[in-house]
Amino acid sequence: MKLLTDKELIEAIDKPIFHKISEVADALHLDCYVIGGYVRDLFLERPSNDIDVVVVSGADADEPAGDDEKATEHTASRPGIVIAEHLKQVLGKKASIAVFRNFGTAQVKCGGMEIEFVGARRESYSHDSRKPIIEDGTLEDDQNRRDFTINAMALCLNGDRFGQLVDPFYGLYDLEDGIIRTPLDPDVTFSDDPLRMMRCIRFATQLNFTYEDETFDAISRNRQRIRIISGERIAEELNKIIMAKHPSKGFIDLERCGLLEIIFPELYALEGVETRNGRAHKDNFYHTLEVLENVARDGADLWLRWAAILHDVGKPKSKRWDNQLGWTFHNHNYIGEKMVPSIFKRMKLPLDQKMKYVEKLVGLHMRPIVIADDVVTDSAVRRLLFEAGDDIDDLMRLCDADITSKNEQRKRQFHQNFQLVRQKLIDIEEKDRIRNMKLAVDGEEIMAMFNLQPCATVGSLKMQMKDAILDGVIRNEHDECVEFLKKIYESDK
Repeated sequence: MKLLTDKELIEAIDKPIFHKISEVADALHLDCYVIGGYVRDLFLERPSNDIDVVVVSGADADEPAGDDEKATEHTASRPGIVIAEHLKQVLGKKASIAVFRNFGTAQVKCGGMEIEFVGARRESYSHDSRKPIIEDGTLEDDQNRRDFTINAMALCLNGDRFGQLVDPFYGLYDLEDGIIRTPLDPDVTFSDDPLRMMRCIRFATQLNFTYEDETFDAISRNRQRIRIISGERIAEELNKIIMAKHPSKGFIDLERCGLLEIIFPELYALEGVETRNGRAHKDNFYHTLEVLENVARDGADLWLRWAAILHDVGKPKSKRWDNQLGWTFHNHNYIGEKMVPSIFKRMKLPLDQKMKYVEKLVGLHMRPIVIADDVVTDSAVRRLLFEAGDDIDDLMRLCDADITSKNEQRKRQFHQNFQLVRQKLIDIEEKDRIRNMKLAVDGEEIMAMFNLQPCATVGSLKMQMKDAILDGVIRNEHDECVEFLKKIYESDK
């Protein structure tokens, strides 16, 4: 971060849009401040085009002309909307405005920037809801209601105090020290709006910050309050944690404070090591986080990261003890694949192709590893290509990330074998075009050939033909497939 001088703060917001807001605010006799994330990111030297402006009510502010309904409303009850509407008039056609009268807010878009205007307010909460009762307030009231000190800093936009920092909770010091802390009592902050607990973990993960002790302890004390938050809002914060540079930090902190067990019990169930007869299995929770870090380092998108998180989620249900083999997790990939839809549904994640992609990768993630651990045959590689289709490259990235053995020699051997598998994939795809292969003879033609109605025989013939192609017995060409089908049909009669 960079500690900005008073002069540098003025220069940082020396932009036409801020000067226009300043002129409108002064003309309306309203106090106006940029607040929150935009101010924080100025010191962190991070680009941001999302701007929050808080406006303090003024009794003698002028109303915009030309709208009788607007003119009857008192400016003090909706100062954010008033400034936004006046600003739109000043900016003209190059700007657009969206007004949300029920919430007393308005958004102006101009030149790639989005400016959200809201009146300063104070909030109170009922125990069973995170929706506040809102009243007009002062700047102090508005800063008191902010989630964290680093998000409560404000810069004045009025002409005589342009660029002046208002930082009553010393958020700048917390920013410099890398600390997440609530402005007021953290128990009240988190109980009032439990989503702030997720936001606390998210900001610490994104910024690689630590927590003020009392703030983190308050999350543990109030963790059950997260149950009143919708799955969509939790998933939104969770996805931001997952997309951080080092997402494992967020999941470790979620586990430490007790939130993970509530919001993601399937992942929490992976934690721990059981030992029997001196033989222990790995801690699958920390293994999963290691795999997640590996794909994050590789620049994976959100859904490949979700596949990494869920790749071993079936292990607790498949865990067995074998006197000869020790701990086993047979078919954990197929069990995990079946768990994906219920997890996505509960978390209100998309149930479309994104979910199917994650399902596929979870179900197939053992296949390349098994191939790499044995003789790399053309047949095995063909089958892998056929089932993975266009997702084969992401599957290989996931499986490469899944090699976390502490045995360096075994790890090197896996990586070397993986290179063989990758080359085989390239060679076979160039030769046989297996990826997303369409069979040369379909079910309709099989029924016509042998005068069959839809039945198990048709499915069996089609499966045997596909297996023969994948095993390299025949090519996926029409005449070869027809001859093959005739032979097996006659032999089965």
